[in-house]
Amino acid sequence: MNVVRATTRPGSILRLLIFAVLVGSPCFAQEKVRFPIGESSKTLSYGPLWIASKMGFFEREGLDVPIITMRGSPLTIQALTADSIYVANATVDTLIAAYEKGADITMIGGLINGLGLSMIGGKPYKTYADLRGTTIGTQTLTSGTGFALRLVLKAHGLEYPRDYKLLNIGGASDRYQALTSGQISSAPVGVPLDLVAKQQGFNIIGYFADDQPNFQFNVYIVKRSWAEKNRTLVVRFMKTMVATMRWMMDNRETACAYLSKEMTISIEHCRYAADYNWKNRIWDRNADLNVEGVRTVIKITAEQGILKEPLPQPSKYIDSSYLKQALAELAKK
Repeated sequence: MNVVRATTRPGSILRLLIFAVLVGSPCFAQEKVRFPIGESSKTLSYGPLWIASKMGFFEREGLDVPIITMRGSPLTIQALTADSIYVANATVDTLIAAYEKGADITMIGGLINGLGLSMIGGKPYKTYADLRGTTIGTQTLTSGTGFALRLVLKAHGLEYPRDYKLLNIGGASDRYQALTSGQISSAPVGVPLDLVAKQQGFNIIGYFADDQPNFQFNVYIVKRSWAEKNRTLVVRFMKTMVATMRWMMDNRETACAYLSKEMTISIEHCRYAADYNWKNRIWDRNADLNVEGVRTVIKITAEQGILKEPLPQPSKYIDSSYLKQALAELAKK
């Protein structure tokens, strides 16, 4: 009996193996796209970004999303305009200032829709009045946390630089370390660091939301021309954030089980902060922003001399079409 031997070249075998692996891979149907984003502080309020990244929400939309932590909103906006990142998580006042100087940017959704910050004082400082003549720590001098800090202090009769000095230190952990070392009298920190500080003998002087209850703090910002050319990707990003926010709201215990490890806080502190954020509408279930909160920032920005009368409407800086499309597509599932 004649035996016929099939001969296959080594290169053909390799190609067949690669094909088999690709066909069996979930990524074959939708190849993951690298989609870098930037943010300015790895704290619990920014937790939805890490939930989306580490718990597979971005992956479901075929996005590979490295999260790049930067020193403040101005640097984050600069990275966006230089095409180093695709989405900037930055403050509204920084966006307005950059837009008015010609930056081709717009906000498409909200991450932190309020001021989830508390003013923490060293042991000798119990009230805002006690801060007169002292040095206060901040992340930036004129934008973001620094912008909100000056507004709150002004509400309590303290004018900068007449009544206090500001020391640009950096992120929340750096500010807290400077506070514990006595380098500064006080500093704003995000919830739940207020509980940590109180347990260590420091004073909670007040909560920013008590003085500024309607304030849009941090938003998702894109380069307008790039986003128009890459609408599908931007919509997929917003679908991810909506799905993440909804999941976090409905699964608070599971979310805190992860976030407590990622942010190095206790589960109890995470529960406290998450409840605070949902109760005070700092997190929005649909990743939407607070238009009236944007209007507040526009008014305050004008007081800084950046805008002139008549004041622009919030719609000048907002493009809600990406979020609307994301919500429509999610509703079909």
